[in-house]
Amino acid sequence: MSVALSGGAFQVFAELLRERSGLAIGPDKLYLLETRLAPIVRRENLRDLAALAYRLRAPSAETLEREVVEAMTTNESFFFRDEYPFAHFRAKALPRLLDARERGVPIRIWSAAAAAGQEAYSLAMILAESVMRGRPVEILGTDIAREQLARARDALYTQFEVQRGLPIQMLMRHFRRESGGNWRITPPVRAMARFREWNLLADPTPLGRFDVVFCRNVLIYFDQATKRRVLAGIARQLADDGLLYLGAAETVLGLTPHFVPLAEERGVYAKAGA
Repeated sequence: MSVALSGGAFQVFAELLRERSGLAIGPDKLYLLETRLAPIVRRENLRDLAALAYRLRAPSAETLEREVVEAMTTNESFFFRDEYPFAHFRAKALPRLLDARERGVPIRIWSAAAAAGQEAYSLAMILAESVMRGRPVEILGTDIAREQLARARDALYTQFEVQRGLPIQMLMRHFRRESGGNWRITPPVRAMARFREWNLLADPTPLGRFDVVFCRNVLIYFDQATKRRVLAGIARQLADDGLLYLGAAETVLGLTPHFVPLAEERGVYAKAGA
């Protein structure tokens, strides 16, 4: 299906992805369009990407637009990805929050771009194994991909998925083996997390206030203006003493006045002036 796209056809994809997901792509990402959209092209019996771009111009293309955006959105995730942020949360952030919050006040955590839920459930497992002093917990996982959110709510993972980053002890404690060799997270851990369709480009005010936000490996796909917009929204919803975790390749430096890096910590940010 590898064919050159006209500038107009490429712009159809570029503008759709930028407006609906914040994803910024240039002509050098044509191969990515071809790879990820090939199943849609085949299913719709279309000739090539140019024909798909033409179809997307139709007023009734809302469902097709969503499918294209979801296909292009990176949903790569696994349990305890990169390990360091989870170790920091367990050893430093959580004890500090427990000391600072009144008993009965829930600790709220936002897992932005949650994909199939591995990050949210990794946090839930840490909390399940911590001395919470009777403190309620609310973990909210959000994403724009409905299929991924459905998987997160179902909490069922393949043998391959549980082998990626998940300590065997946690697998035995917090999962149950099901038919077909799959593993389902136990009800107590599932109860800590809920999942909601949400676009990071939207005003996050309706989501409420959070003590901790994990927004990892997302900003790298946005242009500078979108990064600033997303970070400003997170800052508004983050408690003054809250923490933001970004991916190892991401930073707030030069982007926003709302966050500062924690000294001697990697990928962990506090609100400026807190």
